Amino acid sequence: MIDGRLARGERARTAALDAAIVLATESGLDGLSFSQLAERLGVSKSGLFAHWRTKEELQLAAIGHAQDRYTRVVVRPALREPRGLRRLWAMHERRLADVASGALPGGCFFCNAQFEFAARPGPVHDRLAEALELWHVLLHRLIDEAIKLGELRPQIDPEQLSFELNAHQTAAVYESRLLPASRVYTFARTAALERLRGLSPTPELLPEA
Repeated sequence: MIDGRLARGERARTAALDAAIVLATESGLDGLSFSQLAERLGVSKSGLFAHWRTKEELQLAAIGHAQDRYTRVVVRPALREPRGLRRLWAMHERRLADVASGALPGGCFFCNAQFEFAARPGPVHDRLAEALELWHVLLHRLIDEAIKLGELRPQIDPEQLSFELNAHQTAAVYESRLLPASRVYTFARTAALERLRGLSPTPELLPEA
């Protein structure tokens, strides 16, 4: 019976966090409230307080849940591709595909939240900064692998290229909310693809622009 209650509690917590990251892309992470979340789920606020005592705790939990989702939807599928340039490209493609999918109304939980909390010091800001740093660490690693395999030129600065790839993706998030989305995604894909093809001795590993 205890195990059953724990399992139900964990399912309820997961469902609440699924809804929380959707709501955060609709009305902002700071706009996320227990009342709003309870209304979306059709439950009482008291049930949510059993999981999180404060709004900040809920926000931090939402960030962690969004990271788990991103790992599942973007990172792990990309890592199934062959090491090197193809894996790096798959990471870019998977992120754009996730943004374009409509699974999250705002396109990307992290871009929206990072813009929102960029000038707000505190635990939420720090956790978002940590998530961004981890993303760049992953891109650096993939770029280094491609260089070691001879699929990117050895003089490339991994930090610079990581910044450029992330910049294309970030621009796609906010411009696709304001301009024709399919055109924006095409621009973001083409810009990154042409940059990587120009930096690679083996551009045939990549799709055509």
